[in-house]
Amino acid sequence: MSTFTANITRPAPDEYAPYYEKYISRVQDSDILATLDDQRRQMVLLLSGRSEADGDIRYAPGKWTLKEVLGHICDAERVFAYRALRFSRGDAAPLASFDENEYAKNSPYARRALSDLIEDFIAVRRATLSLFRNLDECAWTRRGVASNNEVTVRGLAYIIAGHELHHRRILQEKYLK
Repeated sequence: MSTFTANITRPAPDEYAPYYEKYISRVQDSDILATLDDQRRQMVLLLSGRSEADGDIRYAPGKWTLKEVLGHICDAERVFAYRALRFSRGDAAPLASFDENEYAKNSPYARRALSDLIEDFIAVRRATLSLFRNLDECAWTRRGVASNNEVTVRGLAYIIAGHELHHRRILQEKYLK
């Protein structure tokens, strides 16, 4: 594990677009790496032992299935982690936004086994943690532009954590109550 990550502080409001405050404000722990690692365990605990029928639940007509929500979490994390990689390496090229509804519409998630999607989440989160654990201190505050908004690598780490918390709460309250 990198020795540079001990003092990763919460991002300041100028390190991300105001839209993402709804995610970042959900992150309570000050150790973002421990938070990301714990989230992996919490999601697995929530979903392990669930049936395939549970994976096909929609809490309302037109809403994503539980499997599609989990797939969305993985897709978004991949996009945010890719942005973090690019910006941490000093890549200044602006990055486009992504349309999560188009991703969901064109994804295979509804047809995959829930157990496969849980494994995918674990793999994505491990890759994200590996990326963040191996950043040097300077990389955390590097900035880039994504979706026409400036964001830091640190901001992206907190966005990833907050996005997972947001959707896990929805899974708990609307899908698996």
